[in-house]
Amino acid sequence: MNNEKKMELLAEILDLEVEELTPETKLSTLAEWDSIAILSFIAMMDEEFGKAVKGAEIKQFETIQDAMNVMEE
Repeated sequence: MNNEKKMELLAEILDLEVEELTPETKLSTLAEWDSIAILSFIAMMDEEFGKAVKGAEIKQFETIQDAMNVMEE
């Protein structure tokens, strides 16, 4: 999956336009990055990639790029 598609998935989870995000965007600056978004991310990882991601791993994310790094098939 290319980075553009990963950004689209993350924008959908965050209910933002993909143009509002860059790989360098800090998650801590996004009000949309909340517990609902994190649960959505976990569900999306299972559905799209067949991967289980733990909350502890997600808490380590600082940027959009960190989230994209775990989105490998």
